[in-house]
Amino acid sequence: MSANKEAWGTRIGLILAMAGNAVGFGNFLRFPVQAVQNGGGAFIIPYIVCFLVMGIPLLWIEWAMGRFGGRNGHHSTPFILDHMMKTPFWKYFGVFGVFTNIAVAAYYCYLESWTLSYVFHSIIQTFDGMSQGEVAGFFSDYVNISRTTTGIPYEAVIFYILCLLLNTYILSKGLKGGVEKVAKFGVPMLLVFGFFLALRGVTLGASGAPEGCNDCNAFLGLNFLWEPRFSSLTDPKVWLAAAGQIFFTLSVGIGTIHCYASYVRENDDIALNAMSAGWMNGFVEIVLGASIVIPIAVGYLGLDWVKENAGFAMAFQTMPYLFGQWGPFLATISGVFWFGLLFFAGITSSLAMGTPWMGFMEDEFDWPRKRAAWSFGGIVLIMGLPTVLFFGKGVFDEYDYWAGTVSLVVFALAESIIFSWRGITKGWNELNRGADIKIPDIFRPITKYVTPFLLFIIFLASLATPMNNDWKYAFENSYELDPNSIIGKIQNKGIIANRSYFANHFESEVNGEIVEIGQTRRRGHLVHIGAEKTYFKDEAGRIKPLRNAADVPAGVQPFDSLTVFKTYSFKPQDQLLVDIGDYIAVKDTIARGKFINNIFYVDMAKLMLSLLFLFICFLVYKASQRRKINAL
Repeated sequence: MSANKEAWGTRIGLILAMAGNAVGFGNFLRFPVQAVQNGGGAFIIPYIVCFLVMGIPLLWIEWAMGRFGGRNGHHSTPFILDHMMKTPFWKYFGVFGVFTNIAVAAYYCYLESWTLSYVFHSIIQTFDGMSQGEVAGFFSDYVNISRTTTGIPYEAVIFYILCLLLNTYILSKGLKGGVEKVAKFGVPMLLVFGFFLALRGVTLGASGAPEGCNDCNAFLGLNFLWEPRFSSLTDPKVWLAAAGQIFFTLSVGIGTIHCYASYVRENDDIALNAMSAGWMNGFVEIVLGASIVIPIAVGYLGLDWVKENAGFAMAFQTMPYLFGQWGPFLATISGVFWFGLLFFAGITSSLAMGTPWMGFMEDEFDWPRKRAAWSFGGIVLIMGLPTVLFFGKGVFDEYDYWAGTVSLVVFALAESIIFSWRGITKGWNELNRGADIKIPDIFRPITKYVTPFLLFIIFLASLATPMNNDWKYAFENSYELDPNSIIGKIQNKGIIANRSYFANHFESEVNGEIVEIGQTRRRGHLVHIGAEKTYFKDEAGRIKPLRNAADVPAGVQPFDSLTVFKTYSFKPQDQLLVDIGDYIAVKDTIARGKFINNIFYVDMAKLMLSLLFLFICFLVYKASQRRKINAL
């Protein structure tokens, strides 16, 4: 039996901590973007259905498994599964519940550090008077560690370490003295900041519209997000997107809920607590998340602009410019509130990521809390620094894909099958023990059949996603694997040119014309390639890439040709082999020198993740041996 006797101080602290774990960047950044990219109001109905038939059941499953494990002295998924299944294999499958948290925290804390830095820059009014392009350029300079926006060398690294130190210090104070205190302060502050910005978003109207912009009206943005479009009910892409958003926004499949729930007392309610945390997360996402970024951006830049440019980067590359339209004082307050909101959303989630590792080390190796906390900070620093130092090389994206996407789906699918098909009666009894609500009987077959089925579909869709996630085209025409599918990522299918780790020449990654050759700040070479890409708008107004002119459905808007620019930066000693006006194709050599290509960093990221997983498997093995010795 573990000597770990930590417990939550209050019920409200537990609920706020659970809600803080779920409420993160996805609520304010991913949800609005997903909604825009999937037809606005067309996204809402599938989203709510998926919340009820997948989100809530998964929350109940993880709360029940966590409390069951905690009652038997286990606070991490390897030995929670081991105790449930009585088969050695499952404790190694439970490694996902520790591995995923460390790997996600490695890059999540970097995102979190951006928000901390932007709070600082909002206070000192760095963005005052900047154009939209200059604000976007500021972000590019910030993530390029060779440049500085404050005069402080390696600014991004410093803010990352500060953010990680803050997380580690709070974790060292324990659940009641650290995590719970932050949740009681951070979640209410998040809501206050969110309400202020949402109020501005829903009342902006057309007051910020520049001359000649006919669709610059915040109400158009709100209407686009909220007007139901029942045609979405027959679109598999929208259903998959909605299911994926529910899956990620609730932080299920990562192992943090198991750990938090393992510290709940034996007969304390978990059924209502899970519902409360889930609905609070849904409220923040649907009401606040949909009322800030998109309406404000539409109010100044127009609905068409937002449909074409909606993305994660809007939070950092667009919002400071939009706040600047409100005058210096309001711009400063809004910047602090917006990035402060994101910071509190981030830190309440990243703190949750530290608890599974700490619970594991305290349970299995009798480590004291502070040692466990600082070891978490150390291993996250080792794993995370490559995401900072090589941000533009693909390391960050690999971590996010494998740890923040694939691992979650695999683990959630496994636990839903275990709960539903190997012990639903015991699981249901555990869930109802001390419950303050009576769970409707309809949720039992939903949990047993519908939830695992949806997760299985999500896994299959991720495994072999068709090109551009266009299922309709794939089924009606030819099936081509998307580079972002699991199989495509394993094969590095998205990397067409520069596939050697080390090379003495550099190949173009696009077709296009050399439109400009200039110099970098350090007198290296800049090469700008103008590449024409063609898109069209479908019936729902979504922008889609064009494969063939014959693919455009009858009756839709004419497709548009856009010229996008690809910029390459070379060192002074590199030899350029192209000139302005040259037309080059993919894989044409444009420079000679000594190059380390992105594929090297991508594969090294995969290797680091694999080594981390094997390292935790080794610790689980040592813990198992230790248990056997102690049992003698």
